[in-house]
Amino acid sequence: MRILLVEDDPVLADIVQRSLRAHGHRVDAAADMDTARLWWRTQPFDAVLLDLNLPASAHPRSGLGNGLDLLREARARGDRTPVIVLTARDRTEQRIAGLDAGADDYLGKPFELAEVEARLRALLRRAHATDDRVVLGRLVLDRRARRLALHDAPWELPAREFEVLWELLTPPGRVVSKRMLSDKLSDNDDPLGDNALEAFISRLRKKLAGSGAQIRTLRGLGYLIEADDDDARAPARDD
Repeated sequence: MRILLVEDDPVLADIVQRSLRAHGHRVDAAADMDTARLWWRTQPFDAVLLDLNLPASAHPRSGLGNGLDLLREARARGDRTPVIVLTARDRTEQRIAGLDAGADDYLGKPFELAEVEARLRALLRRAHATDDRVVLGRLVLDRRARRLALHDAPWELPAREFEVLWELLTPPGRVVSKRMLSDKLSDNDDPLGDNALEAFISRLRKKLAGSGAQIRTLRGLGYLIEADDDDARAPARDD
């Protein structure tokens, strides 16, 4: 999952960013409204964690802005990215204002990092109408545990290959464009080029042989993963 974290407290932002990355997510952290506005408008995210009290820009003398303005702008242009508003626990009016502006959920500060991860999973399920467990042939993805199984055995993949499968299986049968897949697997510090993406797809195809699942390329459209009725091939294994 690619997440936009909008938080001006550098200590809190660092803690949340480290926690999310440890769970396999890609995170871009914006500390002011101008940066958040630019990234939100120009790059695809699966979810946004949005603090409401923000500097208007990165300028040292920047005044305060209101994160609700970012949310209202996004909803006004038709952006339905799931948003969790971060609020002070005792500010009921902020929670209500955030939900009224189009937020999907809120978290009161201070919050538990495990709760952030759980709420993000719930938002993803609702946004894509998916379950925690996806089965395709003999390939199983457990979203809650972020684990793959193949042929009834745990299947460990390099992080980027796992993320490719995660995107293709959310849900299976959905066409994902090369541009969207590259953007979702990138962040501003670590972009993913087309050649690298094609290499990941090629390796995954070999590893999925005999699994009952296959990755197809739809020329000019992108990739999808679907059931493969040809189970006669032996699964490829890494040495």
